[in-house]
Amino acid sequence: MAASEQRAAMKRHCLALWFPYLACERVQGLSQGPPERQKPERQKPEPLVLVEKIKGALRLVAVDSGAERLGLQAGMALADAQAQIPGLLSAMHDPQGDARFLRRLAARLVAFTPMVALNEPDGLVLDMTGCMHLFASDAALVKQVRGAAGLTLHHAWGGNAAAARALARYGARAHARNDGAGSDIRQLSVTALELDATASRALRRAGLNSIGDLAARPMAALAARFGEAAVTRLRQILGEADAPIAPRRAAAALRFERRFAEPIARTDDALDVIEELLGEAALKLEERKQGGRKFAATLCRSDGAARVLTIETSLPSRDPKVIMRLFGERIDSLSDPLDPGFGFDAVRLAILRADPLAEFQLDSEDTGQGAQDSLNGLIDRLSVRLGAENVQRLGPQDSHIPEIAQRAFPAMQWAKPPVWPKPQPETPPRPLFLFDPPQPIEAIAEVPDGPPHRFRWRRTMHDVRLSEGPERIAAEWWRRKTGHEAGRGGLTRDYYRIEDTAGRRYWIFRHGLYDEAQTPRWYMHGLFA
Repeated sequence: MAASEQRAAMKRHCLALWFPYLACERVQGLSQGPPERQKPERQKPEPLVLVEKIKGALRLVAVDSGAERLGLQAGMALADAQAQIPGLLSAMHDPQGDARFLRRLAARLVAFTPMVALNEPDGLVLDMTGCMHLFASDAALVKQVRGAAGLTLHHAWGGNAAAARALARYGARAHARNDGAGSDIRQLSVTALELDATASRALRRAGLNSIGDLAARPMAALAARFGEAAVTRLRQILGEADAPIAPRRAAAALRFERRFAEPIARTDDALDVIEELLGEAALKLEERKQGGRKFAATLCRSDGAARVLTIETSLPSRDPKVIMRLFGERIDSLSDPLDPGFGFDAVRLAILRADPLAEFQLDSEDTGQGAQDSLNGLIDRLSVRLGAENVQRLGPQDSHIPEIAQRAFPAMQWAKPPVWPKPQPETPPRPLFLFDPPQPIEAIAEVPDGPPHRFRWRRTMHDVRLSEGPERIAAEWWRRKTGHEAGRGGLTRDYYRIEDTAGRRYWIFRHGLYDEAQTPRWYMHGLFA
């Protein structure tokens, strides 16, 4: 029998993995830190929900197993959930972060089979056909996969990807072994077809509640009444139609090398070779429509020593001159200069990270592009010379608490300048200088809820001449009340713009209303120019 016929006759062996609490467990893992830093006897995590603003209200979009056992489910309003469970932990949902996490998990499971496909948003499919002889049994394989994933996992076997997925997500016994045509598949609810709500409702009204009920009807009649999608999905689950997967295949690493019959003794000659290799890399990157973000050049000496030079760029690039300028900055910043010794007998170049870089045409009227390119070049040079973590820029954060409305990030993380929200006309002016944390002061007010009449700050008494306010900023009530007493949660703040008798202007707030705290305290938060 020919090899192609043998592959066609080979029975498919697919394993579907479903991580029902992936989003929440990812957030819990980030908050607990790396496994080696966790305590051996870690307490069970408290119930956690992830929320998203939907039509102006925060609603649950994901819950963990603890919250699910307490009766919470996606779609509930966060206010209702917190009323049901006081002190409930919540965080904003990050679907992009979940997608990146799932891709990393897929890359990890390539160790078991090269045929690993995403089943977004919270699942994977492994085609184990031809690989099962490497494992003692199905159960042994699943045990290893479960350990590699480190998440709550439901799994199922199937003769194709569609059958395995249906069993993993909708089967009463997620661990059941099935070849895609057995009774387990036929006992599944029609929900396993994952049709739209209208089609699912029509199937139930017709008395077709299971996959077996549908399989017993003529396909032509089903297509005419419920649509072609229902029939296609049914035939895929039953194994009568192909259900192909698209496995993730990593692109071949870009590595280039020059070897010399005689070692080269001058460092400048080695740098010329690196520039030639960058020219070759630029052609490959152009074919892939990519630009390099991280480059590593290795200079191998004839005595076996090797010196590695690594640079990063804030934007994808494949211009050899720009990259060589950064390599020059790296060499100039070395505390131990390059020593060719008896000469370099090999030079290697590796592109460790590449991002999409499509062709673009500059607008003749866009006068800011050149300035932005110059700024990015300056960021790259400073980051190479001083270190990426030492060159930072401010970016906005989605919070109305003043001291956390912005955050410093490494400048190289921003491919483009951060977009700051436009100030609202009704928002009072903010000081340019903020104290973080706010500094405590002693204040005296004429009336309990009024502005301060006099305050002491840094051992100096200030008499208030003018005041404006209050501007009330409520606490982020969906977060747990933590932090210092002027922290970012818990109590309401009443801000006042104050001018003392010397003409100096301050931004002061009372931390807490009188119905929230018996003795609200005052804090200095900023200075106006």
